[in-house]
Amino acid sequence: MHIPHATPLLLAGMIALFPLTAWPAFETVEMLGQVLFFDKNLSKNRTQACATCHDPANGFADARSNATAGAVSLGDDNTSLGDRNAPTASYAAFSPPFHLNQDGVYVGGQFHDGRAKNLTEQASGPPTNPIEMGLPDKAAVVIRLQENKQYVSSFKKFYGEDIFDDTDNAYAAMAQSIAAFEKTAYFSPFDSKYDRYLRGEYTLSEAEDLGMTLFFSEQFTNCNLCHQLKKLPGREGETFTDYHYHNIGIPINKKARNVNGVPESHTDKGLLDNPSVHDPAQAGKFKVPTLRNVAVTAPYMHNGVFSDLRTVVLFYNKYNSRSETRQINPETGQRWQSPEIAENLSRHELETGPALDDKRIDALVAFMKALTDQRYEHLLNQPLQD
Repeated sequence: MHIPHATPLLLAGMIALFPLTAWPAFETVEMLGQVLFFDKNLSKNRTQACATCHDPANGFADARSNATAGAVSLGDDNTSLGDRNAPTASYAAFSPPFHLNQDGVYVGGQFHDGRAKNLTEQASGPPTNPIEMGLPDKAAVVIRLQENKQYVSSFKKFYGEDIFDDTDNAYAAMAQSIAAFEKTAYFSPFDSKYDRYLRGEYTLSEAEDLGMTLFFSEQFTNCNLCHQLKKLPGREGETFTDYHYHNIGIPINKKARNVNGVPESHTDKGLLDNPSVHDPAQAGKFKVPTLRNVAVTAPYMHNGVFSDLRTVVLFYNKYNSRSETRQINPETGQRWQSPEIAENLSRHELETGPALDDKRIDALVAFMKALTDQRYEHLLNQPLQD
């Protein structure tokens, strides 16, 4: 289903021009979900929507600085700050439901720790999260929904005349509608330079071509051990993540902690913070993110500790390099900080592959830039917006 970029603005203008009493139900669940995704009335102070932290103009990530260089997101109360970076919602629909596979490995889900089994569960979280959209409970959200008569007619059309008789059912219908919108091609167009190259519509530059060769080669890098879903490179529909969980030794983001009030002594246990996970060996593991639009969704890692994509490549490279220079974080000029959780490191994945020289590091960055959706290519190399 094609949903044009201007649709949310057009809908807002139409709402201003016509009384809601005259509006029929939306034609599809996806259209209903689209308007819900942009609706700030679903937050306590009517200042924040799903699209605030997952901005379609910025790779479905949060482009606001928030006094943390964009590492974490500001809540509807204009005070609260989270402790994790808002992941992009682009291509999120391809993550499988959270589960333990036959090899005893946790896979899929939504959020960095997979605590939401699927997109519907994910969409149901922020409206009642006190440091996000801030409404006190599901009933308060449903009351807001019923303020909009077009929502009422649409919910009844898609979910039954009695949908508002049960708060839980109405709230679930809202989340299902948003998830339906997130499953459309609006979030996952597969039209990057890489995709166009696969279709014979684009010729990779020398750096992009080298980066692609390095990326998909286990002989030269360890990238594809975690960031390749399909067994063979060159297939259309690659999401550049296997949806597994790893501890790669990310340090605490001290700058964000100094601002958001979370004490440095707090330990983010990652996957172990998922209520359905009780194995201590999962502490410090986070879901492998998609690399789609990675070049325009800085900062990086689950806590936004790195600002530049090249820094991320250098961070991985430090595990394979004996050079003292490679043990220095270029963003701080100091040695890389110690991991927040030093146990359970995915050493096989991290220590597979040789050290990389600058040319190959730059080539990998060039290739990852080529994974940017066409509509975001103008954002490449632009600084973070406040």
